[in-house]
Amino acid sequence: MAVKKFELPEIAESVHEAEIGRWLVKEGDYVKKEQVLVEVLTDKVNTELPSPYEGYVRKILVKEGDVVTVGTPLVIITDSPDEPIDEEEGAGQTVHAEEKAEGKKEAVEVAEAEDRGNGRPLAAPAVRRLARQLGIDLSRVKGTGPGGRIRKVDVLAYAEGAEKKEEKPVEAPAEPPREKPPVEKVEVVRREVLEEIVPIRGIRRKIAEHLRLSKDRAVHTLHVDEIDMTEVVALRKKLKPYAQEMGVKLTYLPIIMKALIPALKKHPFLNAVVDDEQGVIILKKYYNFGVAVDTPDGLIVPVIKNVDRKSILEIARELADISQRAREGKLELEELQDATFSITNIGSIGGVIAYPVIDYPRVAIMGTHKIKKTPVVDDNDEIVIRHMMYVSLTFDHRVLDGAEAARFTRDLAYILEHPEVFILESI
Repeated sequence: MAVKKFELPEIAESVHEAEIGRWLVKEGDYVKKEQVLVEVLTDKVNTELPSPYEGYVRKILVKEGDVVTVGTPLVIITDSPDEPIDEEEGAGQTVHAEEKAEGKKEAVEVAEAEDRGNGRPLAAPAVRRLARQLGIDLSRVKGTGPGGRIRKVDVLAYAEGAEKKEEKPVEAPAEPPREKPPVEKVEVVRREVLEEIVPIRGIRRKIAEHLRLSKDRAVHTLHVDEIDMTEVVALRKKLKPYAQEMGVKLTYLPIIMKALIPALKKHPFLNAVVDDEQGVIILKKYYNFGVAVDTPDGLIVPVIKNVDRKSILEIARELADISQRAREGKLELEELQDATFSITNIGSIGGVIAYPVIDYPRVAIMGTHKIKKTPVVDDNDEIVIRHMMYVSLTFDHRVLDGAEAARFTRDLAYILEHPEVFILESI
């Protein structure tokens, strides 16, 4: 007989924590080896964790909604349904990250070696974020995790110690010390009979955390422009039958994505990310577009990679596939990473103008809106009907000035108003 613990494995490189989404077993259940035990959420991707053992689920150690770090015990499994269990038993039989994710151990070791080589303390992104929020230099914090890795508890302990050091005895003040005004609390009026409580969990919590970080870091600025899409509308109409023969539904978005390439090449600071820790802007020489997808669980931003190397049909086919799998929760973590520029297509739903939030650390995100027939005065002072579309470009004002944003949207407008330009660029 044996008592075994199953720990949270290292699911992917640079992923050091996960949220417990949904348990698919309950205490007392008999499970087979490789049977799925639990769904966890990492960086907006749901991952199923199979059992490495066959046996009885004796104790579930973490609750749905808990956020746990790699190596945290999740569940205890025993050979017998009535075998005595002790949380210290089976510690030597736990499944570690390197046992559940083949090849990941080497990747983590390489990443840690690079951090050591750069003189950076070992810490997960969430820990670095906490340290920044508290104004703590991680190089002063002693890590108690594996290999000296700094954990959240280490940062909090350091912060508490620093506060105590700063406290100084007060010698007989001339007047009683004034009390600090209490922090104003927002009172939430409750009418429980007519209310439903919805916990902020899963993808919604990840979205909230990421958007808060984006608003805290980037200086959001909005530029709006209008583009005459008449020629693109005509081009799509001609190409649709051919695309259908190839089994592809051709929308406007793949055409816009392809038109973005020459515009971004001319304005490289929009195809970039900011590394605030190093104090640098990284200009990307490749073109991976994060495309916002509306799913039942919230907004997901899968990435179409190497857009400059793909045809409009290839982009359309991949966009349809990755969007569908995003709605089904079947994306791999790699499919959400390494974007260089972001797009959100609001036009398919409606509205006039939106103010998208930057997908930090990227520098810009562009919203495309509904293409509408609009009366326009042409060069001959005649009123004609054209297909017009608004674009809203949110950019980080620390990196770009308004004039550069305006030049970018004007260049994009010219390309879309003369689609032969990017067709020529693609040949």
